[in-house]
Amino acid sequence: MTTATFSPEVLRLDPEGEAERICARIRELMRREVKRGGMVVALSGGIDSSVTAALAVRALGARRVVGLEMPERHSAPETLALSGKLAATFGITTCVEDISGILHAVGCYEKYDQAVRQVVPDYGPGWSSKIVISAVTDKPRFTTFFLVTQDEKGEQRTVRLPLEPYLQIVAATNFKQRVRKMLEYYHADRLNFAVAGTPNRLEYDQGFFVKLGDGAADLKPIAHLYKSQVYQMAEYLGVPEEIRRRAPTTDTYSLAQGQDEFYFSLPYQEMDLCLWGKNHGVAAETVAPVLGLTPGQVRMVYEDIETKRRTTRYLHLPPLLMEEVGWL
Repeated sequence: MTTATFSPEVLRLDPEGEAERICARIRELMRREVKRGGMVVALSGGIDSSVTAALAVRALGARRVVGLEMPERHSAPETLALSGKLAATFGITTCVEDISGILHAVGCYEKYDQAVRQVVPDYGPGWSSKIVISAVTDKPRFTTFFLVTQDEKGEQRTVRLPLEPYLQIVAATNFKQRVRKMLEYYHADRLNFAVAGTPNRLEYDQGFFVKLGDGAADLKPIAHLYKSQVYQMAEYLGVPEEIRRRAPTTDTYSLAQGQDEFYFSLPYQEMDLCLWGKNHGVAAETVAPVLGLTPGQVRMVYEDIETKRRTTRYLHLPPLLMEEVGWL
């Protein structure tokens, strides 16, 4: 492939044909493998959960899809409004479960604040924070984590985050995904439904999910679609424009945080093309001019893709047995 043939168009799909293919597969898996009456979809007001829900409705009908809205203390203020609009658009029945109380009971917020105070001792009520990472294109093979805090006066500071408090912060925030999944399976069990996972290909490939949290599901209808393709599907399926315009966010930290700040090397449009290029053996010299990067920078992104695949492989693994057991 040459620079003349490599372009964002490599990610162009036929949304109608793809939607029909996914929906047919959902119906087949539900009938032959999962054997449940419908699907529970956790709605975040983001593009991935919205497309997953829309596909579930298209495949099974609105009466066999339940949307679960699970805000907490640090959720963005627009989350409920957007997820509610999505549900209304597709006629989905929803349940709202505010998980703040559960998170408080298990010490999520307390453990998070304790970790932050290891590096910012005066962090307290009225403050907010998030984690960001260094750009992989600036420092190859080396990622530095930073803590960004904002005090009650709105003043921000950024400090380097040592490994121990970083791990505790991530461990504490992982409570959020695991509590949500617990509630998803509660509602799925009471309805005899299946749980739909919402990761796109970029997240699934690169391990951007919590094991036994948002990584747990019975079906993952869009895990093969690049993020750019999810947006194409959203437009075709009629996902509200406000959701399609919303920038991808983790919606995990008290300060607004983009996914490219926290995990990915580049914005999703560029990461998609790098991932596609790597998956199809396209040389960095071909990808670079399309993205406005140098070949060396693209090679760094390629290396980072491989690093994330290696270091997050365990997230994809089932429980490991000492020897084969059973009939599966």
